[in-house]
Amino acid sequence: MKKEAMEKFNKYLKLKGFKLTQERRIILEQVFSVHDHFDVEDLLYMLRKSNRQVSRASVYRTLSLLVESGLVEKVDFGDGRAYYEHVFGHLHHDHLICKNCGKVVQFEDMTIEKRQKDICKEHGFQLEYHTLNIFGFCTECQKEDK
Repeated sequence: MKKEAMEKFNKYLKLKGFKLTQERRIILEQVFSVHDHFDVEDLLYMLRKSNRQVSRASVYRTLSLLVESGLVEKVDFGDGRAYYEHVFGHLHHDHLICKNCGKVVQFEDMTIEKRQKDICKEHGFQLEYHTLNIFGFCTECQKEDK
């Protein structure tokens, strides 16, 4: 999958007049080795831990390009930080987010996906992407509250 993602990213960069630099390649490889949500600090830590030196600015710029290209999604879990996850080759999913402990549960629901597309069609709206985050309390936090 990394190879296909690299090819898609390279095509996107060429379309925008950019090059696939060594730093961008390193960042993309690291992003696609992570199978969970991460923020910029997490990514920088992983890169440094594996002795891959890239600048903070390159990480921010490359993440932005990866989001624009559709390979990565930027997610807001309501805590003021931006999280990322690679979505290329994965089914779309949504999130349940516990307001107490911060636990994130991913779920897929084809009924919701279909309904959103139907709503867009009914209103003549061209869907590009969507996010659904449901905020509440997980089972464990509900037990603690009682």
